[in-house]
Amino acid sequence: MSDEQRISTASRRIVAPAARIFELIADPARQPEWDGNDNLSDAAPGGRVTAVGEVFAMTLTNGAVRENHVVEFEEGRLIAWKPAEEGAEPVGHLWRWELEPDGDTSTLVTHTYDWTDLHDPSRLARARATTPDRLRSSIDRLAGIAENG
Repeated sequence: MSDEQRISTASRRIVAPAARIFELIADPARQPEWDGNDNLSDAAPGGRVTAVGEVFAMTLTNGAVRENHVVEFEEGRLIAWKPAEEGAEPVGHLWRWELEPDGDTSTLVTHTYDWTDLHDPSRLARARATTPDRLRSSIDRLAGIAENG
């Protein structure tokens, strides 16, 4: 497969300030509220991401725990992480959120799933199923929360 087929992206303008939207994304405890895949169960409160190199744990709906290694971070604008099983290194896929403010009350939100470097064959089917429509579902749920502030 080419790299382009291993990257899914979706975008939407949300009528809310970038700072409000970013808080919902950067706080792992809030992520299950807007997860369009219905895959996230919970995360401990108080674990708001603030820098590259941090790791936050997320419990999935099947009870498994993922440690998410933050690899990109710009306050209010960009956050990306690579998931891994507890105590293991990331297997090569990445979740990225980019926020582009459009004035004070609107933000273009882009959500990307990049599995170009995925090296775990058991995860390939699920990676292929993570389409732009599935990413858009998370953005739509995020918009519902952010726009109702």
